[in-house]
Amino acid sequence: MLVLAHISDLHLDGTDRATRRAERVRDLLWGLPGRVDALLVTGDIADHGTEAEYEEAARLLGLRDGDAPFPVLTCPGNHDSRAPYRKALLGEPAADGPINSVRLFDDAAVLMCDSSVPGRDEGELDAQTYAWIEETLDDLDGDRPALLAFHHPPVALHHPLPDTYRLGRPTALARLLERRTEIAGIITGHAHTPASTVFAGRPLVVGPGVTWTLRLPWEGDQVADREAPPGLAFHVLDDEGRLTSHFRVAP
Repeated sequence: MLVLAHISDLHLDGTDRATRRAERVRDLLWGLPGRVDALLVTGDIADHGTEAEYEEAARLLGLRDGDAPFPVLTCPGNHDSRAPYRKALLGEPAADGPINSVRLFDDAAVLMCDSSVPGRDEGELDAQTYAWIEETLDDLDGDRPALLAFHHPPVALHHPLPDTYRLGRPTALARLLERRTEIAGIITGHAHTPASTVFAGRPLVVGPGVTWTLRLPWEGDQVADREAPPGLAFHVLDDEGRLTSHFRVAP
């Protein structure tokens, strides 16, 4: 059984507000008394994509001093910038190619995929990323279920803001899922609202936002609820390959 904590859309921008909201979620997670295998962060970690914002993220998430109680897995979103992300958050040489990585656990694998398109708000998994996914799954020989994590949901969530900037070419992703039965589900962010649905026969879970919560059309004209508490999720991939998700807010 794999247990993932999940946060998204921190939008760290150097303000006290953004920092405090990220710290509230961090403190809740760092203080959990029970088992969590990893923390997954699905993009828009920074608001402007600057090195200073990623340096703050690295400090908040324990990526520099190693004080996180579990591995921290990240992928970029449309507000992120690849070169500063690599340099200041990951401690790698700055480069502009897709940021894809995999984390193996005893009973599962989590593939963090880059759905960002530099200079644009909508997303896409490019040919290089699709090839990387196929090669990574081939290397695993189908011996464990895999979760795909990226920023942009591939389906409509019934609000014009995220639906305008969702993942492009979703049929390519659907074809991948048809071929790769070991993919147990998809985890995304971007929409600032917790949501769950099905895509190409697999569970698709959208994490809530840390910085603010999206208000849906039937909740009123205000798009961003900046007073709602920061959200997070816990995902459980059990021994039968079933993905179950629980949503919480940070005090």
